Amino acid sequence: MSAQREGDSSVRRILDHPRGGPTILRIVLGTQLRRLRERSGITREAAGEAIRGSHAKISRLELGRVGYKERDVADLLSLYGVTDPRDREEHLVLARHASTPGWWQKYSDVMSPWFDRLIGLEEASSVIRMYEVQFIPGLLQTEDYARAVMRLGHPRASEQEIERRVELRSDRQAILTRPHSPKLWAVVDEAALRRQLGGAAVMREQIKRLLWATEQPNITLQIAPFAIGGLAAAGGPVTILRFLEPDLPDIVYLEQLTSSLYLEKREEVENYMVVMDRLCATAEPPSRTVDFLERLLSGAESHDV
Repeated sequence: MSAQREGDSSVRRILDHPRGGPTILRIVLGTQLRRLRERSGITREAAGEAIRGSHAKISRLELGRVGYKERDVADLLSLYGVTDPRDREEHLVLARHASTPGWWQKYSDVMSPWFDRLIGLEEASSVIRMYEVQFIPGLLQTEDYARAVMRLGHPRASEQEIERRVELRSDRQAILTRPHSPKLWAVVDEAALRRQLGGAAVMREQIKRLLWATEQPNITLQIAPFAIGGLAAAGGPVTILRFLEPDLPDIVYLEQLTSSLYLEKREEVENYMVVMDRLCATAEPPSRTVDFLERLLSGAESHDV
């Protein structure tokens, strides 16, 4: 199959089965435009001139980092020799959809500029693997626990802002209970379970929420106890996202205090995949998670702490 036919089939596939909102559509469209450009032997500089921009703009478009103007996409398609009316229209429809704000944009007043991409990637993912050392994973937090985390991370925020952030986190969790939800495989360090954010009552409810999670068919939860010593990912939390769409490579997400890092190069992703596999092999098996949590919950309730 030619590069153009591969691109066409991918565009049609994602139009027939949209998933993930504008974030993923931008990435898919960018990938197709890059393939068309490379097939045509056209440089980024020449493509940039065709849309009254620069090679840097073409790079951002091809990486799916920015929205698309239909005029730019139409000009690029002409430059790349895409003349079939159906093919052109499908790419333009994809561009229109890719420029539509995601549901999370209503929280733009409290959302970090780098965080919206993560939400879009989560929406489109088929598997989310993560390791958390300090906090319960955001996708599994109760509202009270999330409120305590927000107050810790945003000490100068107003109560209204805190509540908006908690609401965003709650809405984000809906991906776990919708039809065709992604599989979540989380490894949680014992330190996160022992650290009483929000007080004893909040932690008891949070542990009950984790017990609920173990009953869900699409959630696998492992505990990394203190007894196992050092871990391969001791540097901090790690999230790896995998997608059904063939044009979307696995992506590693690393969150820091005031920024984040997305890794997409195959070698980098594979290194983190090895680390994650080792973590899962070292941590307690999923079959022991319920017993661990129940003992933790029983101990907390018996001591009324």
